[in-house]
Amino acid sequence: MSPTKARCALLILASMVALSGPEAVAQNLDQGKPASKLFAEGCASCHRSARGLAKGRFRLSLYLFLQKHYVSGSSSAWALSSYLESIDSGKRVAAKPQAAAASRSSMRPPAPVPAR
Repeated sequence: MSPTKARCALLILASMVALSGPEAVAQNLDQGKPASKLFAEGCASCHRSARGLAKGRFRLSLYLFLQKHYVSGSSSAWALSSYLESIDSGKRVAAKPQAAAASRSSMRPPAPVPAR
């Protein structure tokens, strides 16, 4: 084999090795965000309030709609549909356990009123 052909074969082989590297992995940018933040970042530009958006809808159908059209993952769609339903039903979405424990430890009773 001539030196020119050997260099060409080596160049092709090196190109194949370089192109067969690890594939890029997509990131879920919504992962770990609370549902209220998901609403503020993705929905508030068109909807002034979360009230009424889940009214008359089943959570499952709302979840499927959000997953297909608006959010990047199934967990984000479920969190957002639960949040919207809780707003319309008047219930609050449960906080994460560590967040709830941290907020309870920082709560203090009000200061006593000074006597006159």
